[in-house]
Amino acid sequence: MCGLAGFLRTATTPDRDSHQRWLETMGQAIIHRGPDTGSTWIDENAGLAHRRLSVLDLSDAGGQPMVSNSGRYVIAYNGEIYNFKKLRGELMSQGQSFRTRTDTEVLLALYEAHGPSCLQMLNGMFALAIWDRTARKLFLARDRLGKKPLYYYAANGQFAFASELKALTPAPFVKTELRHDAIKDFFAYQYVPDPKTIYKNIHKLAPGHWLVTDGKHAHQEQYWDVSFGSPSTASAEELADDLYNLIDDAVRLRMISDVPLGAFLSGGIDSSAVVGLMTGHASKPVTTCAIGFDSERFDEVHWAKKVADQFSTDHHEFTVKDNVADQLGNIARFFDEPFADPSFVPTYFVSQLARQKVTVALAGDGGDENFAGYSKYETDQIENHLRGRFPAALRRSIFPGLARLAGLMNTRPTRRARSLLATLALDPDEAYYVTNSFFRTDVWNSLVTGELKRETRGYNPADITRAHYQNADTDDHLSRILYTDLKTYLPGDILVKVDRMSMANSLETRAPLLDYRVVEYAAQIPGALKLNGKEKKYILKKAFERMLPQDVLYRKKMGFSVPLAHWLRNELFELADEVFAEEEGGLAQCFNMKKVRQLWKHHQQGQDENTQELWSMVAFELWWRAYH
Repeated sequence: MCGLAGFLRTATTPDRDSHQRWLETMGQAIIHRGPDTGSTWIDENAGLAHRRLSVLDLSDAGGQPMVSNSGRYVIAYNGEIYNFKKLRGELMSQGQSFRTRTDTEVLLALYEAHGPSCLQMLNGMFALAIWDRTARKLFLARDRLGKKPLYYYAANGQFAFASELKALTPAPFVKTELRHDAIKDFFAYQYVPDPKTIYKNIHKLAPGHWLVTDGKHAHQEQYWDVSFGSPSTASAEELADDLYNLIDDAVRLRMISDVPLGAFLSGGIDSSAVVGLMTGHASKPVTTCAIGFDSERFDEVHWAKKVADQFSTDHHEFTVKDNVADQLGNIARFFDEPFADPSFVPTYFVSQLARQKVTVALAGDGGDENFAGYSKYETDQIENHLRGRFPAALRRSIFPGLARLAGLMNTRPTRRARSLLATLALDPDEAYYVTNSFFRTDVWNSLVTGELKRETRGYNPADITRAHYQNADTDDHLSRILYTDLKTYLPGDILVKVDRMSMANSLETRAPLLDYRVVEYAAQIPGALKLNGKEKKYILKKAFERMLPQDVLYRKKMGFSVPLAHWLRNELFELADEVFAEEEGGLAQCFNMKKVRQLWKHHQQGQDENTQELWSMVAFELWWRAYH
């Protein structure tokens, strides 16, 4: 696992010594991604920087940037190619020779032989930059699901790229002007969805895409997408067997490492299945790590311990108590742009714990998005069924008025009725956005002010959800929302959270359930075998009944949640109170702070309906303080 950065050199900035210093500073900005070694490479047209966390071939020969045997190509690469040994063997049978045992050199040889089409051959997580010294063109690519990040700046004839935003800004030509629609996106989604970033002219390369540029002109293509259009007719038993074997192979591939390897363990089905399969491939007890909370409602360590005991793992636990407020600001800095999924806190601590024992950790990420594991999917299915019982014209004309009437009585049942009626009035794609937005439209409209209000008038973040929902190649509603989450929530939230928090601790994480073969196979499984009545992840549970006990498989899902409302009234009270008293910060440039403080006062009085909005504002201000 590593970090990369670089830029294209132009005639207007010919000073090689200055460029060399820029490259070194860019690399130093992401030293946490690669604490073992760091190097740069530069010629008259391009410069590349790399930081290395040694996982395979620990010798110096595996260092980057790496030049191809022909001398034509130079690569800086972040990630792991799990099938590189097979690919290496195929290339050797064709006469290719290798100097190292790294997947990096295999990537270079594949690109030289096949160009962009080599991406179809890879099974892994990666972000890469390859400079063609002959054609004077830069090739960037990102893995299918977006496990590894890749940012680029393109403006005024200048081009730069990096694993993290903080590694772009040492290049003086990179400007960080705030993007107002991205601010609105953040408050709606709790993250900034790709390809946007919080800044104008800085973009995320979308998952499953590649880009080639000479610095003046860029061409971008999507090389992979997931299809839900061909549901399988196989029996549930056949699907469960195939799924088990496929996930087992994905785990096996991800256990290739020259450094200590372990796993995150929550005691839920996803991480428990991964740990169980790892045990079958390991020659010694698997190292497992779990995080707990003082709040019993959010604490899963006893479930993790149960699974650890079953598979006789070398198990370690950490309880999040007084660590939150003191470290929150420093932890949040690793995101570079606003990020408000509160589970980044336990993710940081479990990564910190794991790094004390191992360098690589396997995780259960992807199970919920592939197999319909979130409660929101069940709720949305019920609402969509109800929606289908009323004519569209009736829903759109009458339900909004009924929702307003229900809103006149501020009780819990009437608030629920208001929300349901308002949702039923919408089309399915819009409704999915509204029910999962973290900053309600009415609250936004009552608070937003100034330039942000003027610049985002008429812009609706729901457009992002709608576009992906409509792009799914299926008419099945559940499949459409799973596709939408695979394109938005998974890469924008879950994978960003895991990447930044693990890399903050120089820990590599691998996700077998996001092997692209598992994702493609899961997409072929009919929705009724994922969400079977009220049973979420039905087919995944069937697949692992042979390994995991019933109480682990069928217990109520908790998720990697935090006691957020409690934190805001206790551990984080002083920090939040200070944030909401601030009149000159970033938050004050967005919202009417007098009204914000009214929401804060109501929260302290026990009203929790604005918890997510208040937390999002705290997270935004923490980012603002760190970078502005």
